[in-house]
Amino acid sequence: MKDSLRIAVLMGGPSEEHGISLKSGQGVAAALRRRRWIAEPVVIPQDLSVQDACGFVERALHQLDADVVFIALHGAFGEDGTIQRLCEDLHLAYTGSDALASRLGMDKEASRRRFQAAGLKVPDWQVVDLRQGSAWAITAVRAYPLVVKPTNQGSSLGVSIVRREEELEPAMVAAGRYGDRVLIEEFVAGRELTVGVLGEEPLPVVEIRPSQPFFNYAAKYTMGATEYVVPAVLPPATAQMAQAAGLAAHQALGCRHLSRTDMILNRDDVPVILEVNTIPGFTPTSLLPKAAACIEISYEELCERLVMMAWQVPAPLT
Repeated sequence: MKDSLRIAVLMGGPSEEHGISLKSGQGVAAALRRRRWIAEPVVIPQDLSVQDACGFVERALHQLDADVVFIALHGAFGEDGTIQRLCEDLHLAYTGSDALASRLGMDKEASRRRFQAAGLKVPDWQVVDLRQGSAWAITAVRAYPLVVKPTNQGSSLGVSIVRREEELEPAMVAAGRYGDRVLIEEFVAGRELTVGVLGEEPLPVVEIRPSQPFFNYAAKYTMGATEYVVPAVLPPATAQMAQAAGLAAHQALGCRHLSRTDMILNRDDVPVILEVNTIPGFTPTSLLPKAAACIEISYEELCERLVMMAWQVPAPLT
């Protein structure tokens, strides 16, 4: 192995989560430098089209002569398989899931089908195409409250809890800002948990206790708005069940290197899978690093491990 890999840390990008990505990427680059790696930040402007963003990244990676790409991008472009496919076309090793698993992780409809096929419990759900106009009806969700969210978006953007019929239309409009297809699902009462996976090993369970009605964008990114219990206080058997569900969801999508699965522990103490984040937040205080710290993996070591995982995977030849 080379004595010193040149690592390009991709951050920013043309998505609603540009600002959060900058925080993740800056943290990763600083951590790798503390471990004495050559880590070069690549800040992708937010106002570029997808095609122009791909061109920007390709030129930057060529100029840097990067050995490994650390993807610290969140949302569209970074998590939907676009940047992963570009890295594969350039025959560059990169961190995180491949293009297919990334696309599945961003697509809530496709990922739900994978979870169900793997025998995992998910909320009752259906997808509505807003291009149908008024021709749709709620058929799969039994009663209010229900949850409305975009099918392809992260960080709980466009998500609403609908408790009465008159709240449904505004919620559909809010979700529709992010695309024509909208997911409607039952509201599952219970404890909000998340399970990170590193390599193929589940990390300790984290419990999320937001002050908001649910873990929305403000709760995720406003200092002090959410309490995190790391590790979650659970009976050992329940914690193991949640970890097994998180790993199974990771594997159902074909993820690699890392992921973080959000779930609700329902009133019967059964984990109900909501979604898999293929590139979870990666600031030093984000949830996956917090869980890793519980088993004495520092933030710097976590970043370095991911680089090593990527470097040991041969770059695709086709």
